[in-house]
Amino acid sequence: MRAAPAGYLIAMPTRERVNEFIEAVCTNNHADAIARFYTEDASMQENLAEPRKGLALLVERETKVLASVASVETHRPDLVMIDGDKVVIHWIFDFAHADGRKRRVDEVALQEWRGDKICRERFVYDPSTAAWK
Repeated sequence: MRAAPAGYLIAMPTRERVNEFIEAVCTNNHADAIARFYTEDASMQENLAEPRKGLALLVERETKVLASVASVETHRPDLVMIDGDKVVIHWIFDFAHADGRKRRVDEVALQEWRGDKICRERFVYDPSTAAWK
């Protein structure tokens, strides 16, 4: 575990809490998972893009993304690593558009947790593989 500055404690998620988050995401109701597992001041970042900040904005954007597709299938992660307040999850999502087009997003989520909630997340993936086909 990394050392905290004098007078501070590093708040870490438990393995059980991370598993609860994974189960919530695997229901494909991603907006609800964000509402339940992210801090009010949370941020999300796609690759090197500017981060999106604030829980309300994160939930709103995810709701719009899910409304824009016919379906999404969330695959159970094959890799979950927890090191103090840092969590790494390998996700695969298959999206289907109403017109039959499909896309697969294969990403690694780099998360920072504050206690039992995510305060910062960055998704790393090859954007060319996430294009509609």
